Amino acid sequence: MNEWLWIPSIFLTMGLLIFSYYLFGKTGLLMWIAIATIIANIQVTQTVDIFGFVFTLGNVVYGSCYLATDILNEKYGKQVARKGVYMGFFSLITTTVLMQFSLLYTPLSVKAALETSDSLHLLFGLLPWIAVGSLAAYLVSQLFDVFIYSKIRQKTGERKLWLRTTGSTVLSQLLDTLTFCAIAFHDMPFSIWWQIFITTYLAKFVVAWFATPFMYLAKRIHPTKQSTDAAA
Repeated sequence: MNEWLWIPSIFLTMGLLIFSYYLFGKTGLLMWIAIATIIANIQVTQTVDIFGFVFTLGNVVYGSCYLATDILNEKYGKQVARKGVYMGFFSLITTTVLMQFSLLYTPLSVKAALETSDSLHLLFGLLPWIAVGSLAAYLVSQLFDVFIYSKIRQKTGERKLWLRTTGSTVLSQLLDTLTFCAIAFHDMPFSIWWQIFITTYLAKFVVAWFATPFMYLAKRIHPTKQSTDAAA
């Protein structure tokens, strides 16, 4: 059933992003980036089999951050897009720090409390290298996405929206995957490291192409006056 869930999850995620933009305008995109970075880093703790390959979840939601950044860049400029990147990074590092601090507490010695504590440790008890790799990969790749998107737009103007959307995301996701794997799995045997790198990037590559039509939809959307005023 995983194959039947993964593709619809792309449409669901990207659709909710576009709906957030429609309802809240620029604020909706900034809010989405903050939410998606947190959700993606929770989902990544689950490993699944899709089409015979081992994947970690979170790639779809994480990929939507690039779409949100590209929409901000396209409609509001690269300075606003960078603001979205920094907001996402702040939400990610804040969640990491606060949850690591909460794990220091000793839970109540009853079954329900102990089970809850074990679940929190499973979700948020990140190994140091994985946490560092996630933070570094996000910041480096997202800022690169804003940079390369702006450069492609300077060359193409209002033409070839698909090129700057997909091109910037595909290149940025490659940098993201390389940075994360290089830091988080630096001591892993190369044969296993390479498999993780390829399957992770492949998933992100597919998500990037599926996201392109949603960029065209966002281009046509004009948020309501109330949401535009709230975002100003």
